[in-house]
Amino acid sequence: MEFNKDQLKYLKLLAEEYRTVSEASAEIINLTAIQNLPKGTEHFLSDIHGEYESFAHILRNASGTIKLKIDETFTDMTPAEKRAFATLIYSPDATLEIIKKETEDMQAFYKTTLERLLVMLERVSFKYTRSYVRRQLDKEYAYIIEELLYGCSGILYNQEDHRATIIQSIIDVGAADKFITSICKLISRMSIFKLHILGDVYDRGTGGDIVLETLKNYHSVDIQWGNHDILWMGAAAGNKACIANVIRICTRYDNLHTLEVGYGISLRPLLTFAINTYGNDPCPNFKAVASTKDAMYDADLDSLAKISKAIAIMQFKLEGQLIEQHPYYEMDALRLLDKVDYNNFTVNIDGKVYPMNNTFFPTIDPADPYKLTDEEEAVMNRLQRAFLESELLQAHVEWLFQKGSLYKRVNGNLLYHGCMPLTEDGEFDSIRTTDGYMKGREWFDYADRLVREGYYGKPGDKDKQRGIDFFWYLWCGYKSPLFGKKKITTFERLFVEDESTWVEEKNPYYKLQDDLDVVLRILKEFDCDMENGVIINGHMPVKKGRSPFKAGGRVICIDGGFAKPYQKTTGIAGYSLIQNSYGFILTAHEAFESREKAVLEEIDIHSTQIAREGTKVRTLNKDTDQGVEMAEKIESLKMLLEAYKMGVIKQNPRK
Repeated sequence: MEFNKDQLKYLKLLAEEYRTVSEASAEIINLTAIQNLPKGTEHFLSDIHGEYESFAHILRNASGTIKLKIDETFTDMTPAEKRAFATLIYSPDATLEIIKKETEDMQAFYKTTLERLLVMLERVSFKYTRSYVRRQLDKEYAYIIEELLYGCSGILYNQEDHRATIIQSIIDVGAADKFITSICKLISRMSIFKLHILGDVYDRGTGGDIVLETLKNYHSVDIQWGNHDILWMGAAAGNKACIANVIRICTRYDNLHTLEVGYGISLRPLLTFAINTYGNDPCPNFKAVASTKDAMYDADLDSLAKISKAIAIMQFKLEGQLIEQHPYYEMDALRLLDKVDYNNFTVNIDGKVYPMNNTFFPTIDPADPYKLTDEEEAVMNRLQRAFLESELLQAHVEWLFQKGSLYKRVNGNLLYHGCMPLTEDGEFDSIRTTDGYMKGREWFDYADRLVREGYYGKPGDKDKQRGIDFFWYLWCGYKSPLFGKKKITTFERLFVEDESTWVEEKNPYYKLQDDLDVVLRILKEFDCDMENGVIINGHMPVKKGRSPFKAGGRVICIDGGFAKPYQKTTGIAGYSLIQNSYGFILTAHEAFESREKAVLEEIDIHSTQIAREGTKVRTLNKDTDQGVEMAEKIESLKMLLEAYKMGVIKQNPRK
């Protein structure tokens, strides 16, 4: 066998990791073993909207996966025992505190519970190699857990006695609580091989920063950005229109916790300006809605309303400037400040005149309505600096760029948050850009590249500023794959009582999702599995009585209403999706009140398995993207073995 120059260069690099024939052979055996194991379980979540407690509960119970494994494994347990055992795995610390108050014989409890937890751990870890399991172990108890899982067996030892002895030792030295907690967390972690977040970590809930921090520490995760994520990313990049939108949403929903406590962004300059400018305006249409009770006093809510109006006016000015600077955005319908009659207080929207519910606009010059006043400019500069200097926000946005993208192909499936912009007849819509017309996958790739240039580009470079501006377009643009509506009607909702002006016309994608030919065209555009691949997206809550499955199951929408305001429409508190080696399991979540209630009342998630064609044959790792990568590495290692045997590359045993 002959090796070309490039092959030899690669093999020499590979030889630095696998220094001998024995090491290369061992890795080939290891990878081959992994390939023939069942594929790991994937977990899909979307539209968390800052609802941290609900998110954390769903993450702990793996959307019902743990409960299903308990049902399959412990057929002799009563339903009550299963609920109690599941709750322990989800929230070990809190549950143990309750159990210790209510249980007389803790020795018996520890013994039974540890034995059951080990059986459960064996159940969730069997599809992983020992080396993978070892990497997931808590270092403090790694040796003991390995011994309990794989320790003495066979002719010379009685495995059951050996395990019982170790368990008793754990109890005797007072380590049972910590050990139980460690195994419970390991079971939760091992139950999910890969977590996919399909966008909108941020929005109305108060825990967007906490969700991001949790995801950063998760063992295996990727994210497809949502429009609310891109809004915060744009704010972190310094886009003033994005900053204004972020603050307006937070004040509108009484959610300053993420801004002030999470990211340390002070709104004092804005508060001072708002009180001085709008102090005599009751701002009735700017009162906080769907309150999270973040405000301490009614006076706080009054201040929030004034802040909300102040930042909204600045938002409309800044957005108007961006639209004028970038005519290819095709968003002139959002420029309404120049359509207002400031004498009669009416506004012309799409050729029709509507009365306005507010007549106080002290910072708007009718001759130049999109110009910020000196005071507004100063406030926005201070706010921009605060966003740019927030270390935690910048760290979270860095993570969103590292782990995220506009779309992802996974095992033949296509993941994205919003939509594929389409024409009425189901063709890919063309989008005019400064670099020509884009459509389909090319549009997604272009948009992804542009915002990365905006965040990482060299200061002063025109492409960097173009990218910074583009964050706002992705947030609410006419043909943004993250927004999917003709127009965002924020101005109309705040200033016009006629609700017909509030309607946001959806992209044709949302009515063509049921058209199999259209769906297959999208899958083909992204080189997905044409026979079994599915599109999984969120963004549009699935209304009560409607199915999250479209086009015969080839599209799955998993936004069922994490955010509380949507739950009247959806009837549930969100969907999530599990794909294991047998197929898909859709989980419908009940409304989540608190972790304390979940522990005390042993609340679990009701999950419904959805039968799909072709899922009865178990999928192995070799059938996945990971399997393809492993197959390629096996071939490379076989070449390395040949190079070692021929003496082309010398072995270098470790000392």
